[in-house]
Amino acid sequence: MGRRALITGVTGQDGSYLAELLVSKGYTVYGLVRRLSTPNMTHLAAVKERIHLIDGDLTDQSSINNAIRESQPDEVYNLAAQSFVQTSFKQPTLTCDVSGVGVVRMLEGVRLHAPQARFYQASTSELYGQVQREPQDEATPFHPRSPYGFAKLMGYWAVINYRESYGLHASNGILFNHESPRRGIEFVTRRITHGVAQIALGKSKNLHLGNLAARRDWGYAPEYVEGMWRMLQQREPSDYVLATNTSFTVAQFASLAFKVAGFRNWRKFVSVDQALMRPAEVHTLRGNPKKARKRLGWQATTRVPELVKKMVAADLENLEGPRR
Repeated sequence: MGRRALITGVTGQDGSYLAELLVSKGYTVYGLVRRLSTPNMTHLAAVKERIHLIDGDLTDQSSINNAIRESQPDEVYNLAAQSFVQTSFKQPTLTCDVSGVGVVRMLEGVRLHAPQARFYQASTSELYGQVQREPQDEATPFHPRSPYGFAKLMGYWAVINYRESYGLHASNGILFNHESPRRGIEFVTRRITHGVAQIALGKSKNLHLGNLAARRDWGYAPEYVEGMWRMLQQREPSDYVLATNTSFTVAQFASLAFKVAGFRNWRKFVSVDQALMRPAEVHTLRGNPKKARKRLGWQATTRVPELVKKMVAADLENLEGPRR
């Protein structure tokens, strides 16, 4: 009998890629989804007939318990969160309830109803915030600079506590930024590639961005979900950084995107919008994935120039529609 997996956040970028990966490996996949008036299942188009969706919410313990009892998972991937940093400054308590306390609710559900299941928590490079050294690895001190960051830090330590207290096979994946054409439009990389496509097609004349000097370690999302899966195949649980060990500024990412669309002078299209600035900025993030490479056999292979090409091409195709 094949293995069973429960994914929270299954309709998002990472959740949909992970669902496709697990289905391809013969898993029976269950996805926890919030009940919305118009659920967005676009990303699940390739596998929607092969996965089982369960209504639930990370703010509701009873629905989490029901989902775990129904799915009886061998593996649980907690990818759901209020994951937009800018929103976390406007809705800090909601962010903490979903991205911090929500992790505790998931761990409690697993402890009580599926204690043999292996648990993956989607942690984040935003834990490092005001970085102490570069590149960052599993031993680098944390200094989060947003409600999203400190909510995720609560989830990170909850995983370690449940691992040490109850013997759960629970691991944190400290994933640095990872993107794809499925990235939400509110995230800077997708804001750039979608904006560039609109300008290229004559649908817009400019692109508003925040801090152009912010530097990030960007990888390709489908490769990162492979790393998540590999973490749960290990004999012992642990915490891993997944990253490329390279970094680019937002300005460099924008320049590459405009070049893909055939524009040389990207600056004449871009203006800085103060409303998109964070109250406390994270200036630079670059991760060292040495542990993941050694123990998991994982490494990122898609670099930023190739990633930008994929995303711009997808946005151009989506905006042009059937004519393309």
